[in-house]
Amino acid sequence: MSRHGYYPESHQAEQLAAIGAYLQQARQDAHLSLDQINASTLIRPSLLMAIEAGHIHALPEPVYIRGLIKRYADALGLDGAELAATFPVTPTVQPSGGISWRDLPAAQLRPLHLYVAYILLITAAISGLSHLMNRSVSPLAEERLVNQQTTMPVPTEPATEPTPAPAAGAATEEQRPVRVDVSVTAPSWVRVVSDGEMTFEDTLSEGSSHTWTADTQLTILAGNAGGLVVTYDGQAKPLGEPGTVAEVTYSASSPTALMPDGEAIAFRQVSGDRPPLTP
Repeated sequence: MSRHGYYPESHQAEQLAAIGAYLQQARQDAHLSLDQINASTLIRPSLLMAIEAGHIHALPEPVYIRGLIKRYADALGLDGAELAATFPVTPTVQPSGGISWRDLPAAQLRPLHLYVAYILLITAAISGLSHLMNRSVSPLAEERLVNQQTTMPVPTEPATEPTPAPAAGAATEEQRPVRVDVSVTAPSWVRVVSDGEMTFEDTLSEGSSHTWTADTQLTILAGNAGGLVVTYDGQAKPLGEPGTVAEVTYSASSPTALMPDGEAIAFRQVSGDRPPLTP
């Protein structure tokens, strides 16, 4: 016969194991060592280890075990009296009909059941807090939406800018570049000035053809004006009389030459095909 009773001793051992596991978990969560618990409870570390491990044979009588449990739990900030009361001091005989494991105090204190209860409690608290916050935020959001709708500015149509009138005297047609085609019927010295810049000066040989262009103005000076047939604006005619010097300017704004065709400039033949001009 054991000093802890008869058959119900196994029930005490199971209950002690559940309580010990619970205390051990609480101590570890508080980051406390057995030496720290020993300093505050004056319970030897070996007894603390026996309680956590559920070694009932390493502990004194059940009534003293209950006192150790209370002091240990109080040191962890738990309700020591309530927890110690779950440990049976007087062994009870198991009913002949048997009892459900749910009726055993040990099953009520197993860490797994405690964790599940904690999780359910935390979940319910979070759900309630979230519902409360949503109820308080919804009116504020509706009020802000109403304020935004009432203060939203009404879009205004952009002012139509008047179409500027065309400037007076503007050209209605784009100026065409000046193009002059020259066919040489007799040798002649020629100088060509395009847009104020001399682009050609040489003696043209009989039978050759040449084309000169300019953006605004083209001037041809020939020593033998009758030896050049000029085609301009679709019309072909000699630049001047044979053996005479002529200077003709063609302009993009006006196809009329600055000097009438056939008007000779007096010159004095010195040498070669290019005569010096004299007034």
